[in-house]
Amino acid sequence: MALFLSLILIMMIPSISNALPSPGYYPSSKFKTIGFYQGFRNLWGPQHQKVDQNSLTIWLDSQTGSGFKSTRPFRSGYFSTAIKLQPGYTAGVITSFYLSNNEAHPGYHDEVDIEFLGTTPGKPYTLQTNVYVRGSGDGKIVGREMKFHLWFDPTANFHNYAILWSPKEIIFFVDDIPIRRYRKKSVYTFPLRPMWVYGSIWDASSWATEDGKYKANYQYQPFVGRYTNFKLSGCSAYARASCRPVSASPYRSGGLSRQQYWAMRWAQRNYLVYNYCRDSRRDHSLTPECWA
Repeated sequence: MALFLSLILIMMIPSISNALPSPGYYPSSKFKTIGFYQGFRNLWGPQHQKVDQNSLTIWLDSQTGSGFKSTRPFRSGYFSTAIKLQPGYTAGVITSFYLSNNEAHPGYHDEVDIEFLGTTPGKPYTLQTNVYVRGSGDGKIVGREMKFHLWFDPTANFHNYAILWSPKEIIFFVDDIPIRRYRKKSVYTFPLRPMWVYGSIWDASSWATEDGKYKANYQYQPFVGRYTNFKLSGCSAYARASCRPVSASPYRSGGLSRQQYWAMRWAQRNYLVYNYCRDSRRDHSLTPECWA
């Protein structure tokens, strides 16, 4: 009987370890929701954008996609939105929410990305997080990609996606569970210049789905992204130097609580599908933060 009970407990361990953890702290509840026009404006494709009671719908068809941009740049802050993705065939289509200063520093910009890589029926969406520092285009892109599958169907309901950017770390959240923490190791590997907050839907057929194997197929157009519950909270580029960066943990100094840390470990253990630091094909002399 004792042996039988032991076997039962062993069999139960994987299901227990895969159970959705509580992060213990919910930063999304600490910041005020704003209307779309309180913090953003259309950037391109206005005819492919609709605002209804502070919820935004943007779409891509064979003519164009659409994008939006915050009205102010920030030097730190908590930025989030709830997104609902389109089901079915979406290969080649990127639905995104990100920080960037590309317009201010073309060819030499910083960027912090949450990108949903389109997929084919029966396969899960991939959520890609990425950090660029002082580089864009002309063969000098150095991406720092970590990719995840999710523990839910992102097409069934809205889920909250957030970026916390402070002068010393970047934390990515999904429904308040931290999935990635990118810490400042040096001024050369961390974005410090002011950035705007963006969102967009666009055709990235050359690389988005299984390295470009599957392209956008406009037989399935329009491809739709839905956004709501926008939150922009932090130090704008115009704020006084004394403006205190916001925190996404119980600690005013930032970082993660022990419970948040273990929730992040859970997400990475069960749902991380790519880590640039573990890619032997990459030139890691360009990503010295991986050496640690």
